Amino acid sequence: MDSLIAVLFAGLLLGIKHALEPDHIVAVSTIAVRSKSMWKSALTGVFWGIGHTATLFLFGIFLILMKQNLSEQAALTLEFFVGIMLVYLGLAALFKKYSEKEMEKNTGNSNKKSVFIGFVHGLAGSAAMVLLTMSVSENIWQGALYILAFGFGTVIGMLSFSALLSVPVIMAKKRKGISGNIIKITGVISFCFGLYYMYNLGFKEGLFTYWL
Repeated sequence: MDSLIAVLFAGLLLGIKHALEPDHIVAVSTIAVRSKSMWKSALTGVFWGIGHTATLFLFGIFLILMKQNLSEQAALTLEFFVGIMLVYLGLAALFKKYSEKEMEKNTGNSNKKSVFIGFVHGLAGSAAMVLLTMSVSENIWQGALYILAFGFGTVIGMLSFSALLSVPVIMAKKRKGISGNIIKITGVISFCFGLYYMYNLGFKEGLFTYWL
């Protein structure tokens, strides 16, 4: 029992750490900065965590039951989709007009986008999650609990980040014109990071050699 608690606690801590990886933060920031309150910004992180956990759990358990893992090519390809998503989010933030009324009305859509972003991140991280789960779990039930603990950690980590992000954003929005600039800045960061992410996967990690 003690060993199980230790494993679950480790999963929780690793989940919190995992949530704060650069590609996660960059993607969620493009959505969270549109929120007008700390609560709504925090919800962005929660919904990201829900999408991330759901994918890791369903896909991860499936792979464990099948006693298989993704090939390196498949894992890198899924990671590449994260780069594409980051570029898209960046472009959307740069070129879409966001009035105050639209930002207020689009809370539901923002939450859906957060779930989708979490879904993509979870899918991309499923290969590593399976290997990690198999290394620390003695059976499928313990593995399932570990993934859920890990997922709960990602929710806590991203909720905390989103809430903290909202503080300077809300303060800045009190000054006219700052709100749109913040959105554009996150757009530029997301676009550039997405391009770098794809370049690194394609050339340094060798993904393009699989495709060609």
